Amino acid sequence: MWNYFILDNSVRDWTITLLIIFASVILLRLLKFVLVKRLHAFAAKTRTTIDDFIISTVQSSVMPALYLLAIHFALHYLTLPSKFAAIENVAVMVAITFFVLRIIASAIGYGFRRAVSHHDYNAQREKQSKGILLIIQVILWAAGILFLIDNLGYDITAIIAGLGIGGIAIALAAQTILGDLFSYLVIFFDKPFEIGDFIIMDDKLGTVEYIGIKTTRIRTLNGEQLICSNTDLTNSRVHNYKRMQERRVVFEFRLVYHTPLAKLKIVPQMVRRIIESTETTRFDRAHFKSFGDFSLIFEVVFYVLSPDYNIYMDIQQSINIKLFELFEKEQIEFALPTQTVLVNKQEQEAMYRA
Repeated sequence: MWNYFILDNSVRDWTITLLIIFASVILLRLLKFVLVKRLHAFAAKTRTTIDDFIISTVQSSVMPALYLLAIHFALHYLTLPSKFAAIENVAVMVAITFFVLRIIASAIGYGFRRAVSHHDYNAQREKQSKGILLIIQVILWAAGILFLIDNLGYDITAIIAGLGIGGIAIALAAQTILGDLFSYLVIFFDKPFEIGDFIIMDDKLGTVEYIGIKTTRIRTLNGEQLICSNTDLTNSRVHNYKRMQERRVVFEFRLVYHTPLAKLKIVPQMVRRIIESTETTRFDRAHFKSFGDFSLIFEVVFYVLSPDYNIYMDIQQSINIKLFELFEKEQIEFALPTQTVLVNKQEQEAMYRA
C-alpha cells in the first residue's frame, strides 16, 4: 500500500507530506499560543499601545503567512506537475507579498498615528491624517505590485515608463491641485496654524474652521466664511494670534503746553502706579517722548499677560479711565488739536481802513 502511486507520488510520500503539514500547524499554533500569551502579559504591565499592535499583526498577518509557507515547503517533498508547481509558486508569492505589504502598511499607519497624537490629541487632525495615510498606502501597494510583477519574470520597464509619462501629463494638468496638496502636507506637518486658531493673512482675519486637502476655511469677524487655497496660505505671511503668550501694548497721550514742569516730571510715575495696580499687566516704561505741533507727547509701553483680545481691551479701558480721573484731580489737561494765529496790530488796522 505504501508503494501505491497517486498523482505520480506514493502513498508514503503523501503521508509524510501530510504529517509535515500537520506537525507544522501544531508547532505554529503552540508558538502562537505562547507568543500571544506572553505579549498579553507584557501588555497588561505597560500603558503603551505598541504591544496591542504587535498582537494584532501577529494574529492577522504573520501567522497566516507562516501557515502558508509551511504548506508550501511541505509540498516540495512531492513530485508535482510543472504547471501545478508553477501556479502554486505564483500563488504563494502573491499571498506572501500581500501579507508583507499588509504588515508594512499597518506599521506605517501605527507609527503615523502615534506621531500625530504624540503631543496633542485632536479628532479633526486624526481625521485629516487619514487622507495622507491613504496616499502613502496607495504608493506602497503600487510599489509592492510592481515588485511582484518584476519577480514573476515580467519586464516592468515599459510599465514604469508609461507611469512616468502619465505622471508628467497628470502633473501638468493638475499642477494647481498638486500644489495645494503639497501645501496641505506642509500645513499638516509644520503646523503654522491649527483648527481654532485666530489668524491674520494680509487684510483677512478670522478663526480657522477646517483644513482640507485643497482649501482652508476661515470664519471672519463679520460672520462669513472665507475659503482660501492652501497654496495662498503657505505663500503668505500669517499672524497666529492664538499662540501669543502675552500682548505688548504701546499707546500715547498728549498734554497741553502750559502744563507746569513739576507735574510733567511726575506724570511717568503716575502712569506706572496705575498700570502696576492693574491685574494681569506688567509695566515696561513711560516717557515724555517729544514735543508735538500742539501738545506734549507721552508714550507708554506695558504688557498684558493674556492673549485674549477682550481682556486686553478691558485693561486698556480701565487704565484710560484711571488716567482721566487722576489727571482731572491733579488739574492736568489733555491736549486738543488747536492752532493759535498771531496777527500784527498795524497790519490789522490797515486792513480795516481798506
